[in-house]
Amino acid sequence: MGKYMLVSNANQVVTMAGHTNKPATKEAMAQLRIIENGSIWVEDGKVVEVGKDQEIRNKYKHELNTATVINAKGKTVTPGLIDPHTHLVHAGTRENEYAMRLKGKTYMEIMEAGGGIHATTRATQQASYEQLFEETRKRLNQFLLYGVTTVEAKSGYGLTLEDELKQLEVADRLQHEHPIDVVSTFMGAHAVPLNQKDNPDDFVERVVNEMIPEVARRKLAKFNDVFCERGVFTPEQSRKILEAGKAHGLIPKIHADEIEPYGGAELAAEVGAISADHLLRASDEGIAAMAKAGVIGVLLPGTAFFLMAEFAQARKMIDAGVAVALSTDANPGSSPSLSLPFIMNLGCLKMGMTPEEVLTATTINAAHAIGCANEAGSLEAGKKADITIFNVPNYLMLSYQYGMNHVDTVIKAGRQLVEGGQLR
Repeated sequence: MGKYMLVSNANQVVTMAGHTNKPATKEAMAQLRIIENGSIWVEDGKVVEVGKDQEIRNKYKHELNTATVINAKGKTVTPGLIDPHTHLVHAGTRENEYAMRLKGKTYMEIMEAGGGIHATTRATQQASYEQLFEETRKRLNQFLLYGVTTVEAKSGYGLTLEDELKQLEVADRLQHEHPIDVVSTFMGAHAVPLNQKDNPDDFVERVVNEMIPEVARRKLAKFNDVFCERGVFTPEQSRKILEAGKAHGLIPKIHADEIEPYGGAELAAEVGAISADHLLRASDEGIAAMAKAGVIGVLLPGTAFFLMAEFAQARKMIDAGVAVALSTDANPGSSPSLSLPFIMNLGCLKMGMTPEEVLTATTINAAHAIGCANEAGSLEAGKKADITIFNVPNYLMLSYQYGMNHVDTVIKAGRQLVEGGQLR
């Protein structure tokens, strides 16, 4: 690709402009800032200007001769989609557990019997670094085909220092070698290992005193996450882990109130977490506390869909002033999907969100949830030219036609990676 690029004459350019300094809340989540017959001028991988097609062409007419021109006529252009919660680096699948749940077993029953997270932990511990790298690289390629240009990736299937580092090192290598931006989260507190089931506090001490300091020393993660749930980590244990991470420069996140109300949303507000995720059973008090503290609610409707569970109350959260983001929660047990567009469908059809809100939740609010809103999440001057072009005439089609992939073109930092729905 050359120095200049023009994405030309789109039916709609959905800019998401105006929310870089803080995430969109309440009515602002419906403000997409659309330019019809719009174009985007890109230089050196950065957005320079977004405007009407003819105005852009006139302004940069001398540079057009050497520019790469991508014709978006009849199509809808958005910022590159952002997935702010994935368990990207892992080995193995769990289709056998899927069959067990269809026969009546619950997620927690399977986990307590040694399945669930523990099954993926065994597979990940046994996998070589190169195997993990190659399997994760393929997943990132699939994310690209669904229009995603930035993902968050958690560890948490290692549960030993060595294996947690192995996951994080794979993610770090992919951040440098794969075009998608990979933002890493340390989640050594994903589950208590089976061999320490009777002494969970001892494992918490290992996370706090061994794992967190080493991860921070190696600069392998930006965030620190914990699964705060009855039968996993208590609110007190979770607080200790999150505060230890803060002391080492890791920003807190929390898996909160997924299975039952457990004070996770409240804890997120108290420790100043950047986000609380899941929130299927968050209390009204927890939602209010999150709104007051500015904690982003990362909702994962694919998990509720796959576990046949009650969905998070997105409408209540948005109306209360919580900034909401959406994610696949891509993982082999509770959400084995890489399709963020399908998650957008579920946000509308199962959580009462509007088409405008789900676009905000998968672009600029998702960027805020992983601390990259200064460079991604909207089409504005100075940001990376992360652009997804959908082969539909307007943005409403994205949440109207469910289970379909309308991605035509994906551009990452000014480099075209997907053309005609295929990897280049």
